[in-house]
Amino acid sequence: MKILGIGNAIVDVICKVDDNFIAQNNLTKSTMKLFFDENEFKNLLTNLKIEKTVSGGSVANSIVGISQLGDNAGFIGKVSDDEFGSKYEEGLKKENVEYFYSKKKEELPTGTCLILITPDSERTMCTFLGTAGKINENDVSSDAIKKSEIIFLEGYLWDEGEPKKAFDKAINNANKVAMSLSDQFCVDRHKPHFLELVKNKLDITFANEQEITSLIEAKDFNEVINFSKQLNKLVVVTRGEKGAFAIQGEEIIETGIHQNLNILDLTGAGDLFAAGFLHGYVNKFSIKESLEKGTEMSSKVIQQIGARL
Repeated sequence: MKILGIGNAIVDVICKVDDNFIAQNNLTKSTMKLFFDENEFKNLLTNLKIEKTVSGGSVANSIVGISQLGDNAGFIGKVSDDEFGSKYEEGLKKENVEYFYSKKKEELPTGTCLILITPDSERTMCTFLGTAGKINENDVSSDAIKKSEIIFLEGYLWDEGEPKKAFDKAINNANKVAMSLSDQFCVDRHKPHFLELVKNKLDITFANEQEITSLIEAKDFNEVINFSKQLNKLVVVTRGEKGAFAIQGEEIIETGIHQNLNILDLTGAGDLFAAGFLHGYVNKFSIKESLEKGTEMSSKVIQQIGARL
């Protein structure tokens, strides 16, 4: 297998809201809030009109993109044997993604992420991880990992206890490891652990500018470049309107953004960027071509609603 993703198996529930809804529910626009109380999460959902539901999760979105580009791709993520769990599995199979997980009835339901899209196309996420956040090392197939050229992990999945053990098992059995830092919230929560992963365990790190700046507590982007050069690994940074950069040893490669796009929803921009880049990487494209493929994929996905092409 070319690429195996391991991440939170979460059903995305997409809804359009106005800015008042964000304020009234004490949410911070463009960030992700974790909910630990199932009832509180359900209450948030009650007054909303659902636009659509999709088998989501950050790495799963990337893996679907990779499959759509014609690569052999698989995914590991924990769901429960419930309605959303069945929808999740069906959604991946429809996209020709091999799903390496056998669902059973769990104490917690399948994870759900409420994606609230405001009129300015920004997305604010409310996530109830459910059973996705309870992934453990027994859920992760060493065999599937060893047979993959590269595994792709997400910062959202990392947590103390069982998820960390699952992460460690995946990394220890992998041929190559790529990871997305996922969200500034994750970086701030797990800074020392993420820093250790980036320095010592990962072959490829994906981050946006805020995430990597926060991780190393940089004052400007030059510090990010210097830090990345010293690593001698591959660090890929998206910078919004400033395009994307890849830093590998002394080499700095950059690409611009596509102009005149009709942007509808920024959900999945980073996930599809990673899909395009990894597709290029495993198919022996140059770093520049891989960056361009990532940019092409993210440009497509932001001109529609949702994180799937």
